[in-house]
Amino acid sequence: MKLIDGLRFASDAEVLSLWGAGFAVLAVVCLVMERRRMKRAAINRVGWVPWTGLFLVCVVVAGGLLALGVPSWLRGA
Repeated sequence: MKLIDGLRFASDAEVLSLWGAGFAVLAVVCLVMERRRMKRAAINRVGWVPWTGLFLVCVVVAGGLLALGVPSWLRGA
């Protein structure tokens, strides 16, 4: 219950920071999956997910959200 109440009454800066951290984790997952695809033994089976594009989008979104959320969260606003 404490976690749910903490999220329910979190400030906008905390919510932005949490979303930014989530997108950063998703970017790391995309990076790992792209590396896994590049080291595949059967090079003809490339797959259909554009991991590099997803990685770039996630990094840009995470950077923007963290740049907006973290400074005001640390100030306590």
